[in-house]
Amino acid sequence: MMRGERFVLAPMARNLAWTLVAAGAAAVATGLAVDPRRTWPNLLINAFYIIAIAVAGIVFIALQFLTGASWNAGLRRIPEALMAALPAAGAMMLALFFGREWLYPWSRPGADAGGAAKAIYFGAPLFFGRMALFVGLWTIFARLIRRASLEQDRQRDGDGAAIYHQRLVRYSAAFTSVFAISFSIASFDWLMSLVPHWSSTIFAVYWFAGVLAGGTAAITLTVVLLAERGYLPGVVDEHRLHDLGKLLFAFSTFWAYIWLSQYLLIWYGNVPEETTYYVSRTGEGWIALFLLNLALNWVIPFLVLMSRDAKRSAAILKWISIVMLAGRWLDLYMTVMPEMIPAPSVRPLDVVIVCGYGAAVFLIAARALAKAPLVPSYSAESVSRSA
Repeated sequence: MMRGERFVLAPMARNLAWTLVAAGAAAVATGLAVDPRRTWPNLLINAFYIIAIAVAGIVFIALQFLTGASWNAGLRRIPEALMAALPAAGAMMLALFFGREWLYPWSRPGADAGGAAKAIYFGAPLFFGRMALFVGLWTIFARLIRRASLEQDRQRDGDGAAIYHQRLVRYSAAFTSVFAISFSIASFDWLMSLVPHWSSTIFAVYWFAGVLAGGTAAITLTVVLLAERGYLPGVVDEHRLHDLGKLLFAFSTFWAYIWLSQYLLIWYGNVPEETTYYVSRTGEGWIALFLLNLALNWVIPFLVLMSRDAKRSAAILKWISIVMLAGRWLDLYMTVMPEMIPAPSVRPLDVVIVCGYGAAVFLIAARALAKAPLVPSYSAESVSRSA
């Protein structure tokens, strides 16, 4: 194992990513000028998608330290790289302030917010103030965890490394408590309030399951791609891949369980205020995407990853991760777009915007990966002792 090995981004990949970022920025500007009604929802989808992947990096690390897991210690730099996108993702979310009237019915002049209290709660100052607070808190925890992780690498003795390990455990515990509350409110604010008179008590858990599934898919895909290029020797083997495969299998099934729980409760209750949400998403034009959403997020991962050999195959994990990441985007699309347009459609501008957002995250994550050794020295010592 090369302890000091660092990631180096190929110039061609960097240039292509910057080209996509520039094209995405031009597409955003064009879309807002030509058709803001379609463009603002796309910006919400992509911004929330990126912030969910970024915050999943912190969740992954926090769960590692709180559960005392050691199998994924050598992979810690990858979720750290993902969470580096939080400031940019937060800025993308806050930019929605300028398009709030295109997105949220309660923000339009003369709209019935459901009473004075709700009008104050959903007023722009409090709404976007909460957004800035949540993103700010998550970013602070991301920086604290990243700093402690890098400081742990610089320690020359076991006692010093152990001190920073305990600090990381404390940060993880504090983040988990803050995240449980803040993400629940954020999912209600940013997504559920798109349908002002609809509510679901399981909505926050549903999107938390999506964070776990999408974040694990992003981490697994990055691990496989790095391993294919010769990085992480001695760290990524069949056992690590098997662990990641089991997480993909478990989290996709957890998402499906929450999806089914929400759907069945609303279907069985048959309350008009609740059923309208699914009526619009299972009607003509949307039913195919409704079923495809379930297939991408659960059916395909479940069937493919049932066998032990599949969970140990880098090629299978790579493509299943891509399928699940596409499923996470489609899940967001199905949450947002039925409230905005009568039938699903994809414009060339939409594709370019998605590519631009994805390229921006790629560049940020690649830069974070290149700043530190890919394998933390503390975990490298642990792996060496166990080998």
